[in-house]
Amino acid sequence: MKINSLYPQFNLEKFIADSLKEDVGDGDHTSLACVPTSAKGKAKLLVKQDGIIAGVELAKTIVKKVDASLHITQFKKDGDKIKKGDIVFTVEGKAQSILKAERLVLNCMQRMSGIATYTSHLAQLCKGTKAKAIDTRKTTPGLRALEKWAVKIGGGDNHRFGLYDMILIKDNHVDYSGGIKNAIIAANDYLKKKNKKLKIEIEARNLEEVKQILSVGKVDRILLDNFSIPDLKKAIKLISEKYETEASGGITEENIRSYAQCGVDYISIGALTHSVKSLDLSLKAT
Repeated sequence: MKINSLYPQFNLEKFIADSLKEDVGDGDHTSLACVPTSAKGKAKLLVKQDGIIAGVELAKTIVKKVDASLHITQFKKDGDKIKKGDIVFTVEGKAQSILKAERLVLNCMQRMSGIATYTSHLAQLCKGTKAKAIDTRKTTPGLRALEKWAVKIGGGDNHRFGLYDMILIKDNHVDYSGGIKNAIIAANDYLKKKNKKLKIEIEARNLEEVKQILSVGKVDRILLDNFSIPDLKKAIKLISEKYETEASGGITEENIRSYAQCGVDYISIGALTHSVKSLDLSLKAT
């Protein structure tokens, strides 16, 4: 999976350039002071914790942007299971260049691998059901594409990327517009007026709101927010596959399988990106 094909709106080259500028500034003065310009070196990307590796393709791009002469030998690919002691890749060439690329590579890969690992865990808990674990917009500003990429690598799926590529009518929209019917009609009229083809999703807070949505129609997906397991089952039965369904709110690794077994299509989990722990990796000279 290439990031440019998944998220064409994300400028990878600019991200790498800005990130290196943030870190390097007017020079890596420690390396410039201590390491001879002519020095050659080799380093290995060492796994220090079991999980799912993510960010390998990104790391290769970063390394080449830092110094095109650096040579990478790859042993693991994005999405592979890894265990402590594994080597993901080695990089050889100018020692100063390896040191310059080190932190950006690790910062990206550790976070992406943490996300991919947790996503894979939740996806496994949904196995045997039709439910798909998906992310949200609860991402780190500037890193959304990388974090959503990691979710895909981990076996999950992406919700909308931003506010512009889907209409999601949530509780505040419903309240501000004067009710469910008003909100749905306004959304459809807006798309027609603007000649836009976007999917419409609407949030329901209870079974009565599900019934109101069904009486209006004209949506693609119904978001069942903070529903109990019994009410979720009732809602799925009411919707009867007329529309896609998504569950969210209060869903954890302890209860996700119970939600998945209700027959919902998607389960959105903000924790995939907003509170995940990075995977422990290091780049060691060898």
